[in-house]
Amino acid sequence: MSEVWARTALQTYRWLGAALFPFMGTYVAIRASRGKEEHGRRRERYGRSSVARPDGPLIWIHAASIGETGAVAALIQRLRGIGIEVVLTTGTVTSANFARERLGPDLLHQYVPLDIKPAVSRFLNHWRPDLAVFAESEIWPMTILELGARRIPQVLINGRMSDRSFKRWQKRMALAESLFENLSHVAAQTELDGERFRALGARPVTVTGNLKADVPVPPVDEDELQRFSKALGERPCWAAVSTHDGEELVAARVHKALQRYRPDLLTIIVPRHPDRAPAIRKMLEERGLTVSSRSAGEPVTPQTDVFLGDSIGEMGLYLRLAGIAFVGKSLSGEGGQNPLEAAMLGAAVLSGPNVSNFAEAYERLTEARAARIVSDEASLAKTLHHLLSQPKVCEAMARAGARVVSEMGGALDRTWAALDPYIHPLRVEAALRSGAPEGEREDQVNGSSQPGRGSFGWK
Repeated sequence: MSEVWARTALQTYRWLGAALFPFMGTYVAIRASRGKEEHGRRRERYGRSSVARPDGPLIWIHAASIGETGAVAALIQRLRGIGIEVVLTTGTVTSANFARERLGPDLLHQYVPLDIKPAVSRFLNHWRPDLAVFAESEIWPMTILELGARRIPQVLINGRMSDRSFKRWQKRMALAESLFENLSHVAAQTELDGERFRALGARPVTVTGNLKADVPVPPVDEDELQRFSKALGERPCWAAVSTHDGEELVAARVHKALQRYRPDLLTIIVPRHPDRAPAIRKMLEERGLTVSSRSAGEPVTPQTDVFLGDSIGEMGLYLRLAGIAFVGKSLSGEGGQNPLEAAMLGAAVLSGPNVSNFAEAYERLTEARAARIVSDEASLAKTLHHLLSQPKVCEAMARAGARVVSEMGGALDRTWAALDPYIHPLRVEAALRSGAPEGEREDQVNGSSQPGRGSFGWK
């Protein structure tokens, strides 16, 4: 009976998508008007592409947003280094910009097609991927079923299953099994994630660790860092990064509270979604705070209360300026955001209690005394006041954080090993197509060539 229900649910999903498809243009147009879609590339959401598929083996990698894109960047570089082309799809404008900055303008990038059969089929007909790789928790029913029908291997890497998602899937076990059985492999972040994927019918499942612990240290323009460091001088500074709605207001109130004791305090606010910056700025100024916006090129002066980090790809700058970082989506949001970038850049990490999406990272950081969990706004203000008065405590937290990040490394190599059965035939084909001398071809097949750039343009 449950299997019949699952088939009926998937069929209904398919029919509903087909019925809504003619009206999706309005939905995408509205998103474009709000800056959530690129006007000139809206056709990609329907699976249409103006870019030719390159000859040879090709892997489709999907990463929903900036965090997932950063996590798979090193994997993409390694694949391109052995001659395998990659088409990367993302779902947001900010992640598309980030991908271009991190991986270069010659990366093949498309916006992910809507999870509706005509769009997915058109995308697959054009790109004909030899392997599909999804990052973290991207489970799209129509996409999974279409790939399964075409017998294209699909692998979930850096797999994560939150408490909420697991409970939701458990209520629909037959549906979960009918989808997860299509996955050729799941490379999970933690043992708990692995257990949850197995419980939902995924086979095989291996635990490879968190790719976000293997990302390179976020880059920075050294000239800009020197310029802002000089402007800050000896001012005390902290940052609220990857903030979600409501947490910027918390940061503003905390700043006002701490200003009584430290009138020269500078607060850096880096919203998770920079398109919210105008509303955030208005809120801050209504509370009497002087704001300097990074995107507007405004300098940080002695009168600046808040430096609004509303740019893309500059987390390396903001975290290097602040010795203490509160990581958002943990007080007013749920699930938390990745704390490892802050830890690797020498910041003492603070977070709210809602960190289920990064439970292992926070557990290890708090056990090592590299991070502290605050319960609310008052707790955040009290902890910040203490840390700003105790630079040696901050230094000890920074050292512990760097140690934890180092210990958590190795996920990229383990993920590569999990993917190797699917990559190896493509690597052989790429080596044969390259026409390289036999010795070089052998290196390519064995995966010993250095990462390099692809040869096809950004569109």
